[in-house]
Amino acid sequence: IGGHHPIQEGEVLNTRYQVLRKLGRGAFATVWLCQDMRRKKQVAVKVLKSREGFAETAQDEVAFLRCVSCMKKKNLAGENVICLLDDFRMIGENGFHILLWRVLGPSIRSLMANYTAQGLPLPFVKKSLQQVLAGLHFLHKCCRIIHADIKPENILLYGCSKRLQGLLVDSLDCEQGTEGRLKGAGGDLQNQLEDSDLMSIEVKIADLGSACWTYKPFSKEIQTRPYRALEVLLGLDYGTPADIWSTACLAFEMATGECLFDPQPGKYFSRDDDHVARIIELLGRIPPQIVFSWNKSTKFFSRPGALLRLSRLFPRSLPGILADRHGWTPREAAAFAAFLLPALHYAPERRASAAQSLRHAW
Repeated sequence: IGGHHPIQEGEVLNTRYQVLRKLGRGAFATVWLCQDMRRKKQVAVKVLKSREGFAETAQDEVAFLRCVSCMKKKNLAGENVICLLDDFRMIGENGFHILLWRVLGPSIRSLMANYTAQGLPLPFVKKSLQQVLAGLHFLHKCCRIIHADIKPENILLYGCSKRLQGLLVDSLDCEQGTEGRLKGAGGDLQNQLEDSDLMSIEVKIADLGSACWTYKPFSKEIQTRPYRALEVLLGLDYGTPADIWSTACLAFEMATGECLFDPQPGKYFSRDDDHVARIIELLGRIPPQIVFSWNKSTKFFSRPGALLRLSRLFPRSLPGILADRHGWTPREAAAFAAFLLPALHYAPERRASAAQSLRHAW
């Protein structure tokens, strides 16, 4: 009880959507490529787990997606956020809830797996970040929604031309997993994409399953570990700036191929301890007035600036990492760091907003 609904290829959902194949699977849902037999179009179908907690989450996600659709009509914005086509409930052996979207392509994570460890081409990174930030500005200001889980897996690719969209959809393969290379009829997707193809790909923010209203957070613990904002890590009330922190982490990973923060537990310290330490190593000492305003400060700090379980820190600079580890020129590294650092400000109220980040020279 409460497991995934056992869907079979060829099955028809709600007397309308014929299942073609599985696109992917997560902890809370499976996603299927289906044929809308009424409109003769393919759609993506998300089938959520049916346990009581998941049903509540599904209702919340429907509410967020309906808000996005409504505000998109009023503001002619939101094109960079996934849009709900339909939703309905069906009763199976576990009971389940279904959401429908226009079919998009794979995620940024899957695209990154096709490129070298040095990251995606910088022009594409810039264009994609512009669209992610525009989507977040729409969510934050128009919809009053905090996404709460910005990461490469939740940024989906979309091709405007039929050829490109077909190539992206064909490359979807649930058996590859999030780390797999994208395969199409002609081999790796990268080999089939010309530079002009890559630059014509659009991105959309997906998966509002972890989202919350700006005026009504649902949970203290949000965001996937490497993209978790410091205020969330330390138990402070959070808001839309938490999404901006995650976006800065996303930007670094897209541009370099490695996580900005990838904490690991040790014999005498937790993953949380290491996460805080890595943040301090990169961004410097956390001001005392910020440290001790947080609920969990004594869990990490013995006194201002001194971590309880980690005494040896190895300071590093963002431009230095880009230049030394990734071969960026000093000018390129300084420009990118100037874009990222305001989005990683310790004080959420002083962190760059999505609109401010969009106006940055980089």
